[in-house]
Amino acid sequence: MVVEKNVSLQRCNTFGIAARAQALVRVRSVADVQDVLADPRLARTPKFVLGGGSNIVLTGDVQALVLKVEIPGVRLVDETDKAWIVEAGAGESWHGLVAWTLQQGWPGLENLALIPGTVGAAPVQNIGAYGVELQDRFHSLDGIDLLTGEAFTLDAAQCAFGYRDSVFKHRAPEAQHGAPRGFGLAGRALITHVRLLLPKAWRPELGYLDLERKRAEASVEHPSAQQIFEWVCQVRRAKLPDPAVVGNAGSFFKNPTVSPEQCQDIIARDPKVVHYPLPDGTIKLAAGWLIDACGWKGKSVGKAGVYDRQALVLVNRGTPQASVSGGEVMTLARAIQTSVYERFGIRLEPEPVVV
Repeated sequence: MVVEKNVSLQRCNTFGIAARAQALVRVRSVADVQDVLADPRLARTPKFVLGGGSNIVLTGDVQALVLKVEIPGVRLVDETDKAWIVEAGAGESWHGLVAWTLQQGWPGLENLALIPGTVGAAPVQNIGAYGVELQDRFHSLDGIDLLTGEAFTLDAAQCAFGYRDSVFKHRAPEAQHGAPRGFGLAGRALITHVRLLLPKAWRPELGYLDLERKRAEASVEHPSAQQIFEWVCQVRRAKLPDPAVVGNAGSFFKNPTVSPEQCQDIIARDPKVVHYPLPDGTIKLAAGWLIDACGWKGKSVGKAGVYDRQALVLVNRGTPQASVSGGEVMTLARAIQTSVYERFGIRLEPEPVVV
């Protein structure tokens, strides 16, 4: 185990925000985590788990010990009559895993192609795109409790998945003497491995207009998983900036849900509002449309800007030498939230973790 000091994090977050870690350990195995927790100098030090950095906004230097998760490996751990169960190390590229499963002939993750970040971050956010969420393909995960040092395994129910939500985003309530009670793993869990269940009874998920358009253009009645993968990549590349070229954290706000009555009220004022009915009777609104309707597309605050092709994405308009600051990003985000609330009465909730 090597503890690196005063490490730049600019290349460790997809926004490209210039910040530094006071100390950083690269976690490439379970043993590396155990070594950190066994070291009396480090065991009680506050810790910050960092994966691909695709869903964070750094508002300053990180004082906590950064555990940079780089655990590798992908493998088939089981095969039944009904499914393949695939395991990946938490440090693997998520998109790389999606492409690898398709190369093996195991469909199911194609709608989740090109989502940036690592495998270990996927359950934290319950990533989702084009009608599929991680929880739809999830089997189980392994992790380590950074407070007790104990290893654990969680199934889908124990992860408490919700829309861009999980047990890893909530802290356990504290008892009178400061000990955690209840179930919440924010700030205390490091995911080491994730297992996915890919059903053999595969069927294409084409419920989104963009994919239906691609299917119609290609005149394909029954597309393969590989074709859907390629379509999703094409759509995402056309709409979203490549973080390697333009710093960003992907979709910055969650799509809000409203009651049918609230939706009808908005439609009465703005008939073109983009909305999707959900199985529970609520209506999901397109946050990007709400932001665009408020006139933010292409606008900037300092070096933070709203992407000119997709208003849901905030981007870094600085340079590597003079990057956007986390403060500028959050100033822009709050201004957008205020505009949307004043016009539509809806409070947008950011997706990234603000550090």
